[in-house]
Amino acid sequence: MSGGDAKKLVRSPSGLRMVPEHRAARSPFGLDEPPWVPDKECPRCMQCDTKFDFITRKHHCRRCGKCFCDKCCSKKVPLPRMCFVDPVRQCAECALVSQKETEFYDKQLKVLMNGATFFVTLGTSDKSELMVCRLSNNQRYLVLDGDSHYEIEIVQISTVQILTEGFTPGEKDIHTYTSLLESPPVTEGGNTRAVGMILQYKVPGSEEVTQMKFTAGEDFSCNKKLSAAWLAAMHKATKLLYESRDQ
Repeated sequence: MSGGDAKKLVRSPSGLRMVPEHRAARSPFGLDEPPWVPDKECPRCMQCDTKFDFITRKHHCRRCGKCFCDKCCSKKVPLPRMCFVDPVRQCAECALVSQKETEFYDKQLKVLMNGATFFVTLGTSDKSELMVCRLSNNQRYLVLDGDSHYEIEIVQISTVQILTEGFTPGEKDIHTYTSLLESPPVTEGGNTRAVGMILQYKVPGSEEVTQMKFTAGEDFSCNKKLSAAWLAAMHKATKLLYESRDQ
């Protein structure tokens, strides 16, 4: 992993941001600041249609860049995906999305960084290895440690397929849901628990796609619960990755 993760404080029209010195070191979950709708193109609030004047001032949402009156753009909410130091002004719709993402940054991201134990199978091999899988502190790699060591660059991942164990009356079923990062991810439904994951990714410098399968161990009941929580966090991370790539 690269050690060049130094950050710098920059000021934009939207506020202070703590960003990596080099763009290549940015988090794969990050979003770029949107261009602001020019003042001359928004004589009215883009939500309630109130006309702007000396009393009704216009404000730009820091997440979508659109113009709103104070009533429609009054909330200041944290926006870590754009690296803002302080909470920033957002419209009601964007504020709701940002508030939901806060759970990922406050909880799921820590789960991913703490890691979990899986039996890992590479490619078509019939042998698996017990490994600890975690997200690196700079959020740019999946790190696997066991007798072997792997570092998978997040931006090289093309497919995330979560293996789930679903329960229906009198029946136990194993099925999957797949998140293709080139298309909107499919959300899981019903009463399911994640029990494994299949990743497809490209090794830098090669066009070949490598596959890796992760399976939660059956022998460790406490670890299985931790692994299920890690996989659920990975599923949420995949949704954010799709949004970041779709910019």
